[in-house]
Amino acid sequence: MLILLPPSEGKAEPPRRGLAVDLDGLCFPGLTATRRRVLTALVAAAVAPDAAARLGFGPSLALEVARNALLADLPTRPAAQTYTGVLDDALDWPGLDAVARRRAGTRLVIASALWGLLRPKDRIPPYRLTMNSGLPGLAPLAHTWRPALTAVLAEAAGRRGAVVDCRSTSYAAAAPITGALAERTVAVRVLREVAGRRSVVSHLAKHTRGLVARALLADGADPRGPVDVAHALSAHWQVELRPADRPGRPWTLDVVLPG
Repeated sequence: MLILLPPSEGKAEPPRRGLAVDLDGLCFPGLTATRRRVLTALVAAAVAPDAAARLGFGPSLALEVARNALLADLPTRPAAQTYTGVLDDALDWPGLDAVARRRAGTRLVIASALWGLLRPKDRIPPYRLTMNSGLPGLAPLAHTWRPALTAVLAEAAGRRGAVVDCRSTSYAAAAPITGALAERTVAVRVLREVAGRRSVVSHLAKHTRGLVARALLADGADPRGPVDVAHALSAHWQVELRPADRPGRPWTLDVVLPG
């Protein structure tokens, strides 16, 4: 099984001292060349006076955007400890037992606009960049990443086991899952039902996707395909599984939350 998570915009502060990022030491070496290109462009963009606006951030994040200029030298933490946010709070990495963490080491993958894909143990510095940001000299980031990510994601998924896709739309666009791999992939959607009417809710969606990842890791589930994923998660939520509307597209799993 492979669980795909989006990154959190929030990041923990770097430790006071420690190792800088080692691009050649990160998992998924097939992404190294693109990582280097994106990192170089981001460092160069960070020194501009209007860097925050150019990257799509408000004035309150100007200092964090400017810190991007130091990315090659900042001390690092494991990715599992770097990302902070609603999803990460729900996943509760510190609260996972040792067995669940070992499972996460081979089953959990975090999408990133800067690093492409990461394993929880990959050491990275805090950064400010989204898949919707524009960098000088590069095509839109989803297009920049797609050639490398498509092949690496297929390799990470292997030849068997379900793929549970909890990525947000912009990150899914950088590495869309199609073809044979889509037949064992299920995209998780979160809905809230109030008085018989359902709606998509972004904040609750992030939280619930974190809980979904945690449940799959903690329960030790090893689903082979979408039907098995739905069965595993039905112990925790009301879920509804829908096949793709056409061949070569992932299934959809709706997690329905009461109002």
